[in-house]
Amino acid sequence: MMKQTWLDLLFAHWPIRYNQLRELVPPGLELDTYEGYAWISIVPFRMDSIRMRGLPPIPYTSSFEELNVRTYVTVGDKPGVYFFSLDAANRLAVMTARSFFYLPYFNANMKLEEREGVYDYVSHRKDKRGALVSYEGTYSPVSPAFYSKPGTIEHWLTERYCLYSVDKQNQVWRGEIHHLPWTLHAAEADFKINTMALGQGITVMDTKPLLHFSKQLEVLVWPISKVNNPE
Repeated sequence: MMKQTWLDLLFAHWPIRYNQLRELVPPGLELDTYEGYAWISIVPFRMDSIRMRGLPPIPYTSSFEELNVRTYVTVGDKPGVYFFSLDAANRLAVMTARSFFYLPYFNANMKLEEREGVYDYVSHRKDKRGALVSYEGTYSPVSPAFYSKPGTIEHWLTERYCLYSVDKQNQVWRGEIHHLPWTLHAAEADFKINTMALGQGITVMDTKPLLHFSKQLEVLVWPISKVNNPE
């Protein structure tokens, strides 16, 4: 079991037409929808305090920036998250996640700075295993903290407690995740450069994203296990 802390996180969510996203998600995963739309999310944040539970941090791997492009899926009535890409500013973490979690991690040059409650985030992928995408922008919380209520879009998007990945043989894997409910803030953001979804062949709808910020979340991640593929 691995312990992690996620810091200074932005959720930027866009609705996507189901047919556009369905062909990009492996067939062993059921694409989840809310009010008729699939959703794509771009999530910049910082990892910290990464360690196996009960052990000290591994030098040079315990803290780094990460940026995810993800959607929402269900397998066997268990909702979870599917990642199109995960960029990270740590080569060892990228190698480990690719080898043991079958996750599409990529090496990137990344930086996160905070000034008076405004977060400046820069990410430029340098890994030729994927499109050379970039993200540059600022974001900040603009409301008091709140917990999402069941049935709301905020709850549907964030309160998911497993991830799914698929290996080269199309075997589906599940990684269980445990954490307390997200403490969210409404947020605002300015995207100066954002080609993260486009690099996956995804064109987001011409609408304002749904934005949320979370300052800190402590997480436990279990090793992945095989999921029985549907007949």
